[in-house]
Amino acid sequence: MSPEERAAFLRRERVCRVATIGPHGEPHVAPLWFVWHEDALWLYSLVLSQRWADLERDPRVSVVVDAGETYDELIGCQLSGHAEPVGPVPRLAGPAHPELDAVEAIFAAKYGAGDDFTADGKHAWLRIAPRKFVSWRFANR
Repeated sequence: MSPEERAAFLRRERVCRVATIGPHGEPHVAPLWFVWHEDALWLYSLVLSQRWADLERDPRVSVVVDAGETYDELIGCQLSGHAEPVGPVPRLAGPAHPELDAVEAIFAAKYGAGDDFTADGKHAWLRIAPRKFVSWRFANR
């Protein structure tokens, strides 16, 4: 995919699979909602989770986003980088961080809350600036 196609794909898709490195080197993979904004992947992650504990110990992460039902429809990308928290941990009600204003608005619109993002005090934001991208497109469209 071209960078433009990849960005459009990442803005459109709703679920990614996030892989972190466990305490004994084992992989931990979990699905998560995400936002693609300004060349970064943003994750709204539970702070009390295996993923968060893994990333505090080792910020390296790999993420896959894919779509398609049949072989000739398969499309996707894998990105790798380091996850970094942005804003308060956990994200509480009220203003968080200027960098999160657009991300939270996109997240709310994408996942059905309109323009109203509501922090729950259990999640916080992670930004992944990809260091490596791999993409595929078997679709004939």
